[in-house]
Amino acid sequence: MITLTDNAVAAVKSALARASEPAEGFRIMVQGGGCAGVKYMTGLESISREGDVIIEQDGLRVFVDAASQAHVCGMTVDFVTGPESSGFVFDNPNAQEKCACGKSCG
Repeated sequence: MITLTDNAVAAVKSALARASEPAEGFRIMVQGGGCAGVKYMTGLESISREGDVIIEQDGLRVFVDAASQAHVCGMTVDFVTGPESSGFVFDNPNAQEKCACGKSCG
Protein backbone atom coordinates (compact mmCIF):
# COMPACT_ATOMS: atom_id res chain seq x y z
CA MET A 1 0.00 0.00 0.00
CA ILE A 2 2.70 2.52 1.05
CA THR A 3 6.45 2.21 0.77
CA LEU A 4 8.89 4.19 2.85
CA THR A 5 12.42 4.79 1.62
CA ASP A 6 15.36 4.03 3.90
CA ASN A 7 15.65 7.77 4.64
CA ALA A 8 11.97 7.94 5.66
CA VAL A 9 12.27 4.88 7.89
CA ALA A 10 15.35 6.35 9.58
CA ALA A 11 13.61 9.71 10.12
CA VAL A 12 10.55 8.10 11.69
CA LYS A 13 12.62 5.80 13.91
CA SER A 14 14.64 8.82 15.05
CA ALA A 15 11.43 10.73 15.86
CA LEU A 16 10.04 7.73 17.76
CA ALA A 17 13.23 7.49 19.82
CA ARG A 18 13.04 11.21 20.71
CA ALA A 19 9.29 11.32 21.39
CA SER A 20 8.28 12.75 24.76
CA GLU A 21 5.33 10.33 24.95
CA PRO A 22 5.36 6.65 23.96
CA ALA A 23 4.40 6.01 20.33
CA GLU A 24 3.88 2.75 18.47
CA GLY A 25 4.31 4.03 14.94
CA PHE A 26 3.69 6.65 12.31
CA ARG A 27 0.35 7.85 10.91
CA ILE A 28 -0.11 9.04 7.32
CA MET A 29 -3.43 10.56 6.30
CA VAL A 30 -4.94 13.02 3.87
CA GLN A 31 -7.18 15.97 4.69
CA GLY A 32 -8.95 18.48 2.53
CA GLY A 33 -6.86 21.57 1.84
CA GLY A 34 -3.40 22.32 0.58
CA CYS A 35 -2.60 24.00 -2.69
CA ALA A 36 -3.77 21.07 -4.84
CA GLY A 37 -6.95 19.82 -3.09
CA VAL A 38 -5.83 17.47 -0.31
CA LYS A 39 -2.80 17.65 1.93
CA TYR A 40 -0.77 14.92 3.53
CA MET A 41 -0.67 14.83 7.31
CA THR A 42 1.84 12.81 9.31
CA GLY A 43 2.55 12.23 12.95
CA LEU A 44 3.56 9.77 15.59
CA GLU A 45 0.78 7.49 16.79
CA SER A 46 0.36 5.52 19.99
CA ILE A 47 -2.53 3.23 18.97
CA SER A 48 -4.33 2.00 15.91
CA ARG A 49 -7.87 3.18 15.26
CA GLU A 50 -10.88 1.32 13.94
CA GLY A 51 -10.59 0.91 10.16
CA ASP A 52 -6.83 1.46 10.09
CA VAL A 53 -4.58 -0.50 7.79
CA ILE A 54 -1.30 -1.20 9.54
CA ILE A 55 1.76 -1.53 7.33
CA GLU A 56 4.93 -2.95 8.83
CA GLN A 57 8.23 -2.10 7.20
CA ASP A 58 11.72 -2.51 8.65
CA GLY A 59 10.34 -2.83 12.20
CA LEU A 60 8.20 0.29 11.80
CA ARG A 61 4.40 0.42 11.95
CA VAL A 62 2.58 2.81 9.62
CA PHE A 63 -1.11 3.53 10.31
CA VAL A 64 -3.47 4.64 7.53
CA ASP A 65 -7.09 5.50 8.33
CA ALA A 66 -9.94 4.16 6.19
CA ALA A 67 -10.73 7.51 4.55
CA SER A 68 -7.12 7.99 3.41
CA GLN A 69 -6.42 4.48 2.10
CA ALA A 70 -7.65 5.04 -1.46
CA HIS A 71 -5.66 8.29 -1.73
CA VAL A 72 -2.32 6.82 -0.64
CA CYS A 73 -2.37 3.33 -2.15
CA GLY A 74 0.88 2.78 -4.04
CA MET A 75 2.53 5.91 -2.63
CA THR A 76 6.24 6.14 -1.80
CA VAL A 77 7.31 8.34 1.10
CA ASP A 78 10.83 9.74 1.26
CA PHE A 79 12.58 12.06 3.71
CA VAL A 80 14.87 14.68 2.25
CA THR A 81 17.20 17.17 3.84
CA GLY A 82 18.27 20.37 2.20
CA PRO A 83 19.80 23.72 3.04
CA GLU A 84 16.43 25.50 3.00
CA SER A 85 14.08 22.80 4.27
CA SER A 86 13.83 19.18 5.29
CA GLY A 87 10.84 16.89 5.45
CA PHE A 88 8.78 14.12 3.99
CA VAL A 89 8.17 14.01 0.25
CA PHE A 90 5.25 12.02 -1.17
CA ASP A 91 5.37 10.35 -4.58
CA ASN A 92 1.76 9.39 -5.21
CA PRO A 93 0.80 7.66 -8.48
CA ASN A 94 -2.89 8.38 -7.75
CA ALA A 95 -2.44 12.15 -7.75
CA GLN A 96 -3.88 13.83 -10.81
CA GLU A 97 -2.37 17.15 -9.75
CA LYS A 98 0.74 17.79 -7.68
CA CYS A 99 1.85 20.99 -6.08
CA ALA A 100 5.38 22.31 -6.15
CA CYS A 101 5.85 21.86 -2.40
CA GLY A 102 5.16 18.10 -2.57
CA LYS A 103 2.89 18.24 0.48
CA SER A 104 -0.48 18.09 -1.29
CA CYS A 105 -2.15 16.60 -4.34
CA GLY A 106 -5.41 16.66 -6.20
